[in-house]
Amino acid sequence: MLRALFITFALGLAVTNNSAHAQVLKVAGPWEVTGIDPAQTGYVFSRLQVAETLVTADPEGKLIPALAERWSVSEDALTWRFTLRDKARFHDGTPVTAQTAAASLKRALSGVGVLSQAPVAEIVSEGRDVVIRLEKPFSALPAYLVHFSTIILAPSSFDASGKVRQIVGSGPYKVTSLTPPAKLELKDSGTWWGGKPGIAEVSYLAVGQGETRALMAESGETDLVFSMLPVSVDRLKENPGLDVKIATIPRTRILKVNAASVFFDDIEERQALSYAIDRVGITKVILRNPELAATQIFPPALKGWYASDLPPLSRDVARAKELLAEAGWTPGSDGVLEQDGKRFSVTLLTYSSWPELPPIATALQAQLREVGIEIKVSVGNSSEIPARHGDGTLEIGLVSRLYSIVPDPVGTLLQDYGPGGSDWGAMGWDNQEIQGLVAKLAVTTNPAERAPLQRRAVEILQQELPSIPVTWSELAIVSSKRITGVQVDPLEVNYGLAAIRWAK
Repeated sequence: MLRALFITFALGLAVTNNSAHAQVLKVAGPWEVTGIDPAQTGYVFSRLQVAETLVTADPEGKLIPALAERWSVSEDALTWRFTLRDKARFHDGTPVTAQTAAASLKRALSGVGVLSQAPVAEIVSEGRDVVIRLEKPFSALPAYLVHFSTIILAPSSFDASGKVRQIVGSGPYKVTSLTPPAKLELKDSGTWWGGKPGIAEVSYLAVGQGETRALMAESGETDLVFSMLPVSVDRLKENPGLDVKIATIPRTRILKVNAASVFFDDIEERQALSYAIDRVGITKVILRNPELAATQIFPPALKGWYASDLPPLSRDVARAKELLAEAGWTPGSDGVLEQDGKRFSVTLLTYSSWPELPPIATALQAQLREVGIEIKVSVGNSSEIPARHGDGTLEIGLVSRLYSIVPDPVGTLLQDYGPGGSDWGAMGWDNQEIQGLVAKLAVTTNPAERAPLQRRAVEILQQELPSIPVTWSELAIVSSKRITGVQVDPLEVNYGLAAIRWAK
């Protein structure tokens, strides 16, 4: 019934918008635009090519020029220079100068984005160069400048108090209309240094339900749809009017546990949780690919970080029960574990913008019940995870964590496992050794010197499980055969909309 109603609705929209359909590239994805501060939803504006960073990355993870046409570092590794393109313009027609870029980065530095975790002493402008001086060497700095929170915005983006009031970037598309949290209208900015985009107008719609996005692709209401459920992908592959592209991406679905709570403060409790999980079963049934079962936190795609000889995470229900007993938990009358009169009953919070998360949460609920852990699943908005981390009320969350958010995974490690953890990383877990390892990695460029540091960091995460890996990830994109030039970016940095054309 729901499917029929939606198709009727979608077809009605198609008739209403038929005259405009040939001109507008219609895109659907799960990501809501809940605000316009770059640290909050800058990824939407960078992926859709509205705003740009100084540095970007190609699909292989190699750093390449964006607004900065080149960069260099001093012999003492304390001063970095990023030389701007002389033809770059903001959407309001003003030039992208080193002065405005430095001012934009200073705002990022004072905020909560990744740049605040780098040892930056000052950011200044000298001629066409943005100059970043460091307190100590930090080899990952250019990779940090790929992060969406460092997008360069025009001065007209800010009000008198410095708050972002609109997104005026320098990409091929500019914002013509924003209706939070669901709709974003874009058009050719006419000022991009890279030339004119292949399609002049783009409409982005945030649609949380994966099956709804699949129906939109089938009905022809969208031209390009991101993040599809595997069950939908199987069906969409049979549609002659659609193309399906899938790429393995450096993203892991993890259980983010509050390691300061009575339920997860012992390593044995977190290890028991891991042993209770049937990863292969989840990936076979829900993801349709058993090779996505996460045997460790980093997937094989992250070369140098995936350790093939590391003892894998696996299911062992008997061992899980033994560990829980060692931690002082005993079965109650209904089979749920108890300790000092407290039931092992927790709320698992997740969200539907990644459509596979709710069904995985439901599977975990059943699996953990087998060892006496009662899970109550709550599906909300992704913003609830960081909010509940911040106020300390999160017990356990199922999240999808991208480890190429900074092309060098050191950036994510610094954020997730530094002092105090992070919104999407550790909570209530503090490990001095891993903090020291990551600090060394941040200043080490020689692969031979980095290898043992990376290996030891992975071993600690595998042993202590501040974040419990469940599955690795693929990204599925569905496009209409009305368009060409669609590519999958495994790093999810840039969706390449400007390269898309209408098929002849």
